[in-house]
Amino acid sequence: MSFERMPPYPLAEVLTVKNRRVEIAELNVKEKRRLLEIEQEKLKEREQERDKVKKHLDDKINQLRAALDEGTTSDKIDQSKLYIKVVQERLAIEEKKVADQQKQVGLAEKNLEIAINQLKERERERDKIITHRKEWTKQTKKELQVLATREEDEIGTIMHLTKMIHEKDETRRSKGE
Repeated sequence: MSFERMPPYPLAEVLTVKNRRVEIAELNVKEKRRLLEIEQEKLKEREQERDKVKKHLDDKINQLRAALDEGTTSDKIDQSKLYIKVVQERLAIEEKKVADQQKQVGLAEKNLEIAINQLKERERERDKIITHRKEWTKQTKKELQVLATREEDEIGTIMHLTKMIHEKDETRRSKGE
């Protein structure tokens, strides 16, 4: 059997497209991972900023307690309480920033999950075509083998008939002499 006679795979262009789609989906997953890492890094920064404000608030509350224990003027107490309220408002703002950033991280995680699922789907589509190509190649080789066997049988039959005719001619010639 000669493989030069093997016809080209009829879905070769489809396979090329499927491979390209898988490559694009892989790039998309890579990009979504990068974006998720960026959002996670921003979340860490927001949490650090919030923790800094929280620590400052705790320090000011402890400072007020210490001042109350020592016995201080009511002006300083009122001033400290007012400042603590300002810091609490800042802390609430920072908490909101953290919550908003957590939403962004959640969104980035969902986008990554969607991209991964899309990649899996594209890979399944490509794998179906690859499996089809293997089956097609196997079937085509069988068909070519059958054709080659038929051709060999025909050639053998023709050679046999030619030999028989040649022998008959020889027999006639030798009888005719």
